[in-house]
Amino acid sequence: MPMYKLVNSYLNIFSFIFYNLAMKQINTKVLIAALILTIIFIGAAATGCSSKKTTLIYDFNTETAPAPAYPNVTFAVITDTHIYDASLGSSGQAFEDMMISDRKLLLDSIDLLDFAIDNILAAQVDFVLISGDLTKDSEVINHNIMSAKLRRLKDANIAVFVVPGNHDVTNPDAERFIGDKTEPVPVVSIEDFAEIYGDFGYNNAIMRDTDSLSYVAEPVEGLWVLALEACRHRENEIGKKAYVSGKISQETADWIASVLRQANSQNKAVMAFMHHGVVEHWKGQSKLHSDYLINDFYNFGKFLASWNVRLVFTGHYHAQDITRADFDNGKFIYDVQTGSLVTAPCPIRFLSIDHNILDIRTRTLVDKIYPGTDFAANAQAFVKRTVMLEAASTLRKYKVSEKDIAIIADAVGDAFAAHYSGDENPALRPPINKSRLSLWGRFILSQQQYVLDGLWIDLPPEDNDVILQL
Repeated sequence: MPMYKLVNSYLNIFSFIFYNLAMKQINTKVLIAALILTIIFIGAAATGCSSKKTTLIYDFNTETAPAPAYPNVTFAVITDTHIYDASLGSSGQAFEDMMISDRKLLLDSIDLLDFAIDNILAAQVDFVLISGDLTKDSEVINHNIMSAKLRRLKDANIAVFVVPGNHDVTNPDAERFIGDKTEPVPVVSIEDFAEIYGDFGYNNAIMRDTDSLSYVAEPVEGLWVLALEACRHRENEIGKKAYVSGKISQETADWIASVLRQANSQNKAVMAFMHHGVVEHWKGQSKLHSDYLINDFYNFGKFLASWNVRLVFTGHYHAQDITRADFDNGKFIYDVQTGSLVTAPCPIRFLSIDHNILDIRTRTLVDKIYPGTDFAANAQAFVKRTVMLEAASTLRKYKVSEKDIAIIADAVGDAFAAHYSGDENPALRPPINKSRLSLWGRFILSQQQYVLDGLWIDLPPEDNDVILQL
């Protein structure tokens, strides 16, 4: 049994016991029996989990020679653009149901991308990194739009490098919305993706992995950009839920080691970018949302850092957050996660490296794209509302009352909105009046308190504007 299912099963059983105990609908003998069964079930399931666990063999670098210095360079980072053509539907019950189940400003995605490109062109950077989820759900029409938009940058001699996210290849959720129904639309395959984005990384790659859509580029002399793809496109099936989590194969791990060994021997500095996170961005993220970190993230980050990769640019979680992980022999890696372009505050990162010092500046578009309108306020409210709806749906599974749901979901909405914007300030955290909750509501809140606490604590360094020593 996968670990997340094990934890969920445990909470379901535990919740059932204590809910009925709180409601005085279970006697002591039944409680003891239920607890014994729970222990037996968890023990057996945990044994099953451990017996099926597989671990990659990483070729760690044990040399302690100084890391190559990063050359002076300027670049921009955007991610999770989720381009959506309104011709696939913009109204009707099916479309509305889809919109309230997520927090993406899909109908503004093309305008936001155009505005982002305007800003990048004005900054005159050397290159741009886009770390996945280019489209809503791998629709051919949306990839064609994305590719055409990126040509504006190429025509201005600004190199663009992309990798796919979990939404970008053979995604079973690719569909057209018609009234209260949906119908499937053509999707992009693995081969199609490399062809469509040939001018944005693949055609000019100096090396490519044969087991994934990973590659290496050298945008400026002395700097290798390692584009890593850890998505599970090959496992997606029509009619089934798309895979969100990320992992790499042993073949790809070996290929990465080969690339990094060559980089070190040639004194090339390396930065990586990929969709899934490499460092936990809040304490507890790997427990609640492990699908947003690459499988075995600690060892994978240690592996990259051992070969002197000090920077990895990620997306996927739609949050502005930078976190550093430190390993043996003074090795470290910064995971610079960028928020989604279609989730408020809709950020772009502008970065420059000068004498091995990285300067990161963030520009948010949500309050600038439509001057004189309520777009920014509405977009922020939309994020909180969709998070609250998701939280409410989860709480109902544990028989939480609607009164308690309103209080807890509101706190969850505030926490995620703060994390999405970055530089979380606990002083701005609205208090929860727990006296207004029922006994059951307080118990459920206590089980998830780590989420609220974790999201409101900003792990160092700062997230939006910061200077980092490399």
